Amino acid sequence: MRTPGEDGVWEGHRVRETFIARLPLGRRKPQAYLPLMPAAVRRLKLDGYDLIVSSESGPIKGIRKPKGARHVCYCHTPMRYLWDLHDEYYRDAGLFGKLAMRLFTPYLRREDLKSAESVDTFVANSAFVADRIKRIYGRDSTVVHPPVDVAFFGDCPRGAGDYYLFAGAPVKYKRLDLARAACARLGRRLVVAGGGGFSREDMRAAYAGARALLFPGMEDFGIVPVEAQAAGTPVIAYGVGGARETVVEGETGLFFAEQTVESLCSAIEEFEGRTWAPERCRAQAARFAPAIFDRQMEAVLEAR
Repeated sequence: MRTPGEDGVWEGHRVRETFIARLPLGRRKPQAYLPLMPAAVRRLKLDGYDLIVSSESGPIKGIRKPKGARHVCYCHTPMRYLWDLHDEYYRDAGLFGKLAMRLFTPYLRREDLKSAESVDTFVANSAFVADRIKRIYGRDSTVVHPPVDVAFFGDCPRGAGDYYLFAGAPVKYKRLDLARAACARLGRRLVVAGGGGFSREDMRAAYAGARALLFPGMEDFGIVPVEAQAAGTPVIAYGVGGARETVVEGETGLFFAEQTVESLCSAIEEFEGRTWAPERCRAQAARFAPAIFDRQMEAVLEAR
């Protein structure tokens, strides 16, 4: 599945940017202009449209919709740095970041709550996110899991590698440190893939050859466990968040209860005492195929 910016993705469509794109580093570092984003999205002109679909984990749902139009928001999560993970982001921010968060968080929270009022239908990418939408915005939502290119990742023979795999950018909340520490303690080999330098073909081969994917972070949904299962590879995941919706415990993987080395080590040792069926993993991943996403989203958009 291609992403915006790749050749042909927007062919035949007109792309409109906000004024932030014209500011210094506005395209490369748009997060620096976060306090301006609510005003920027309100200036987008959407006259003539009767259906607006926003895809966001930020301020874009605050667009001004024309009279009589319907706004469907596919929400990946309410902004984590404003709500659930605010304290964690604040703790890890530098001096300037802490000052900015103190100054702008109350304003941005008010704007975020206000922007939710313009949404007619919320769609959540997981039940975990649906609970956040209900708690923060007081709104119900329909769960439609994101599409995953399961056919591509399944088009590779299951290997017999001697390694565990961590896949994804090595940002703090994904807890690569936990995977490394657990594998070091048990004397297991860990391969870290992703975060640049890996092609899709490289990732497919890495998934297919791993004993299991280690997924020690908390994700709102988490594409990586689905890709791994599409390759026939089971998953050892922290048992909170979207992984609960993509991994079948005891059949396509195991969960560990605490983000500690001890808890992850116990899960790895339990995993090694069981047998796992690649075909069961692939069948689970097939539930997240693009055709299923298309069908479910079509039903949402056609509903009144």
